[in-house]
Amino acid sequence: MKKLILLFLFLLLTTLSIKAFEPVFDYDPVEIPAGTFIPVMTTQEISSAYCDDMTKLDFISYLDVFMYESKIIPTGTKFYGQVEKKNEPVIGTNGSLVIKITKMVFPDGYEMPIKGYIHSTNNNILGGEMTQPEKYRKVVHYQKGIHHVAMGVLQAKPDKKLKMGEHHVIASGAELIIVLTSPAWLTHTLTN
Repeated sequence: MKKLILLFLFLLLTTLSIKAFEPVFDYDPVEIPAGTFIPVMTTQEISSAYCDDMTKLDFISYLDVFMYESKIIPTGTKFYGQVEKKNEPVIGTNGSLVIKITKMVFPDGYEMPIKGYIHSTNNNILGGEMTQPEKYRKVVHYQKGIHHVAMGVLQAKPDKKLKMGEHHVIASGAELIIVLTSPAWLTHTLTN
């Protein structure tokens, strides 16, 4: 019986001590959900020619982002990231970049970690398009006319060999979109 009472007291004390160390907020933090789009602008030229893996990059928001009636990301907020993956151009494919965003800094200097990527429709890979054929060859295409007479028409058919790829370049001042991959808890907002 003593062991049961001691076990009960031990569990009660550990539960109370865990509750004592939980942070208490006098306000509710705002959750920015995963999948949120944030419009940003580049502050420098980004290219697969000279940016390598882990190159540090920065972006700036040019629009206010609202959630319901609250402004959660004001104009002028800076976003910092890095090149996560770079692919060199090869024959048949252009160069490509994957840019990961890791930090957001408000205009008043408050820093907040976030997880996101620069968005593209190709699974967040910027560039990487297929190149044009190196040459075209002329092929006769026969069509039957009204009187069932076959007439030949010359068509240009692409050859199987493709051109060498080019480096992907994002100009300075280009408008891009950051997509969050995990929710961010915003505990800091600007009042003005």
